[in-house]
Amino acid sequence: MDEQIKQIGERLRGLRDVLDIGAEEVAQLCGITLEHYLQMESGESELSVANLQKIAKHYGVSLDVLMFGEEPKMSSYFLTRKGQGMSVERRKAYNYESLASGFRGRKADPFIVTVEPKPADTPKEMNSHSGQEFNMVLEGTMELTIGSKTLTLHEGDSVYFDATQPHGMRTLNEHPVRFLAIIF
Repeated sequence: MDEQIKQIGERLRGLRDVLDIGAEEVAQLCGITLEHYLQMESGESELSVANLQKIAKHYGVSLDVLMFGEEPKMSSYFLTRKGQGMSVERRKAYNYESLASGFRGRKADPFIVTVEPKPADTPKEMNSHSGQEFNMVLEGTMELTIGSKTLTLHEGDSVYFDATQPHGMRTLNEHPVRFLAIIF
């Protein structure tokens, strides 16, 4: 995982170099401190897919380029076989498997997200990003907070929400959770 995070950080730094953008500008775009952003670039801090998406959209690059270092090539369809999507472990407890990484110009980013349980007293990491999001639980049970509302989602449950609202999740019952997340 650490190597993947470092590679993403190197791609972020490379993007800034190519576009001649200061780190302060990118940190401000993400709504984080300069120190935190520089820790992301150096691979010392966990990465938020929401922040990577903000950077990708704002600077006109594909999210796949930042996450996986590859430009999507397909334009009529892209097939992802079970368990074969490009994957990045952005934090120790989160694994994102992209289901459409090779499709060029897509309107949404679908992922299978696997989250390992953390101690119950661990605070949820809240984030927000432009657009909307759809989550459907495939395995396990999760607690999802959107704004001030907290929902419990079981296998088969789904939720569609305004992703500009602060949101965060955690597993319940000390078991991993797998869910489909589509970010629009």
